Amino acid sequence: MSEYSSQAIADFLNYIVLERGYSDHTAKSYKCDLKQFTGFIESYSGKSITDFRSIDKATVRHFLGKEFEEGFSSKTVARRLATLKSFFKYLVKAEITTNNPASSVRSPKIKKSLPSYHSTDVIDQLMNLPDEGTKTGIRDKAILELFYSTGMRLAELTNLNIGDVDFRNQVVKVLGKGNKERLIPFGNRTKISIENYLKKQGIGLFTNGHDTPLFVNNKNGRLSARMIQRRVRNYLKLVANTEQLGPHSLRHSFATHLMDRGADIRAVKDLLGHSSLSSTQVYTHLQPEKMKKIYKQAHPHGSK
Repeated sequence: MSEYSSQAIADFLNYIVLERGYSDHTAKSYKCDLKQFTGFIESYSGKSITDFRSIDKATVRHFLGKEFEEGFSSKTVARRLATLKSFFKYLVKAEITTNNPASSVRSPKIKKSLPSYHSTDVIDQLMNLPDEGTKTGIRDKAILELFYSTGMRLAELTNLNIGDVDFRNQVVKVLGKGNKERLIPFGNRTKISIENYLKKQGIGLFTNGHDTPLFVNNKNGRLSARMIQRRVRNYLKLVANTEQLGPHSLRHSFATHLMDRGADIRAVKDLLGHSSLSSTQVYTHLQPEKMKKIYKQAHPHGSK
């Protein structure tokens, strides 16, 4: 990668993190996509990129075609294209180039799969797995309860500080995608689990811990996302048979169980932190038999 393209990409990544509020995880994905793209261009042309104005729509389509040939999925290729659209949009805004060659390229169709979730029986078994006779077990129980009772994302839970938890009102403040804050309520079981964990840590419930990590490791450092993911996956392996065995499956379970019990889809959208209702609508397709039953009971002609 040339110094020219490296600097442009670095500036773009700083822009999406610092000005657009994208997560470090998203920035890493964008960096990977752009590295693939510039590597393809330089391999194809035999020279380093010194001017992004030379890249046209045909070049972008050629790159995507090569990705398909190498066995990448439609989902991955679509993400690569989305990255290129954002990157060139930034270059136009920064007056580095005058047009976005990716803007009119159509994204490949992605087969939509229903999110994997766990039954309430599996959730009940899961919550009884951590050994509450140990400090680690008490911490893990609080993590599992918080994931399931709020539906928050892994990054959101990882970045929680003690000051984000309001025990009196039983709500937790999370910082979601695009630096958007939202409040999520939690139940008594979760409250008790977090209280037990903090007591074991020797921390008062109403400590002014705005900058103190909620979940910590043995050295009192913030527990990493990778470690949380590993701990949750290991517990789920013991009780679940689905392919998705991680924090996100608990988020799906949270949303599915709410919808299954008649929660308003707009309320679920807000709790999940979705930017549009279309992202939440997938949960309406998870219980077709339930929907048929409701229809037959509620519609005047449903039972005829």
